Amino acid sequence: MCGIWALFGSDECLSVQCLSAMKIAHRGPDAFRFENVNGFTNCCFGFHRLAVVDQLYGMQPIRVKKFPYLWLCYNGEIYNFKQLQKQFGFDFQTLVDGEVILHLYSRGGIEQTASMLDGVFAFILLDTANRKVFLARDTYGVRPLFKVLTDDGFLGVCSEAKGLINLKHSTSLCSKVEPFLPGHYEVLDLKPSGKVASVELVKFHSCKDEPLHVACDTVEALPSGFDLETVKSNIRILFENAVRKRLMAHRRIGCLLSGGLDSSLVAAVLLKLMKEINVNYPLQTFAIGMENSPDLLAARKVAAHIGSEHHEVILNTEEGIQAIEEVIFSLETYDITTIRASIGMYLVSKYIRKKTDSVVIFSGEGSDELTQGYIYFHKAPSPEEAAEESERLLKELYLFDVLRADRTTAAHGLELRVPFLDHRFTSYYLSLPAELRIPKNGIEKYLLRLSFEDSNLLPKEILWRPKEAFSDGIASIKKSWFSILQDYIDQQVDDLLLEKAVEKYPFNPPKTKESYYYRQIFEKHYSGRSSWLPHYWMPRWVKATDPSARTLKHYKSATQE
Repeated sequence: MCGIWALFGSDECLSVQCLSAMKIAHRGPDAFRFENVNGFTNCCFGFHRLAVVDQLYGMQPIRVKKFPYLWLCYNGEIYNFKQLQKQFGFDFQTLVDGEVILHLYSRGGIEQTASMLDGVFAFILLDTANRKVFLARDTYGVRPLFKVLTDDGFLGVCSEAKGLINLKHSTSLCSKVEPFLPGHYEVLDLKPSGKVASVELVKFHSCKDEPLHVACDTVEALPSGFDLETVKSNIRILFENAVRKRLMAHRRIGCLLSGGLDSSLVAAVLLKLMKEINVNYPLQTFAIGMENSPDLLAARKVAAHIGSEHHEVILNTEEGIQAIEEVIFSLETYDITTIRASIGMYLVSKYIRKKTDSVVIFSGEGSDELTQGYIYFHKAPSPEEAAEESERLLKELYLFDVLRADRTTAAHGLELRVPFLDHRFTSYYLSLPAELRIPKNGIEKYLLRLSFEDSNLLPKEILWRPKEAFSDGIASIKKSWFSILQDYIDQQVDDLLLEKAVEKYPFNPPKTKESYYYRQIFEKHYSGRSSWLPHYWMPRWVKATDPSARTLKHYKSATQE
């Protein structure tokens, strides 16, 4: 995990512009480099480093003797770099996983490069010999990337939008800053003046397509067919492989553990694999919640079962409320459910950074979207519509859960790893018949639970624990976290303000005081940037006025059963 930043064709003094690069310093607390591009005085790279792999030679932009005309700034982890090196006979100069991007590009161009990378990434690749700039981002946007491109060819690129919004340019303050789309690469021509012109934006991978890099995966061809035992076995094999490949790190590994199915499965498989490769430290797991909240109690049970070194962070209401503004600043969104869920994750990440030496943090993001884990999937009109909704949610992850997971951890210099969003695991799961993937017997994620039922990885009551939204599970059964927030915000927003909300905020107008409060804070830091959120996250097929699962009729806590 790190922060990348680059400018091409800047009219302003680069020493002034580079102040914007410091807005993302939290993403790389270990080192910073600012480097001009030879022959282009108005082009430069900025890089904030969190040293996780190759602590000696990992500074960026990466340049190697074999390709002196290539400059690479990337944020991410390429899990199959050693397999690619072996398959193509690449001669690496460093131990940095990202170096493989330079070799792949030199061998087969940008299309093959992006398609063959098994991992999470956002990168800027400059080819001065052919006068090209390339941008690319992984399938689910696990690693963030934003860009701004003016009509006269000034390009700014950054891991977070906050590193671009204050850039200066002769024509104006920078025009539209927007997220770079996941699963895409862009080709731009670099002119002698340092300015650029976009040539094409190409989608190189869809979540349903088996990725090209399967050809050099460590797990070979799986048994075909959709009989239940084969499917369950394949799910276990691919999920374990997804966790195993993410063990690549020279820093201590930890795991977020809410006690729900997803994080519990990740933690259990992670600890099992760490033992297999004789990692010489215990796995630290981290839970956050109010005293005796459902998440704390369940996480405690899981930690005892798997034998992790467990840490509990007790959330008090005042601390959570005080964190709202810094959370919204970190997130760059005003989405209601994203902010609610981010407060707990932000505070537990803060604890990890201050109190432990764990840096690489595993988490369960992506499972709800992939395996139809949201409560409202029980109301899907048909298996086919449920499958379509699952794909829609996966495509929008970069706006919601993946955004939350990245920003709340990166704000404290941690690197997040999300095995449920492994390319091969997700494409296999989405290839299964729609009927197999829907909730069954009143239980969401039925197929995933069933696949691990005989593994003894988790206690049965955790494996079959009903879905809790993270923002709900950290509070008590009696009073949800969203209710606590709403009670506080009710006192902060006047009724009259809410009545005039549509006039003040015509795009995505707030409909509740809570929503209005978040929007006010967002506009304070990112005025006029409301289009970053195309729509609020809300459940489908139900008449919901709030995104919390606890407002849906289907919801019942484990204590009420």
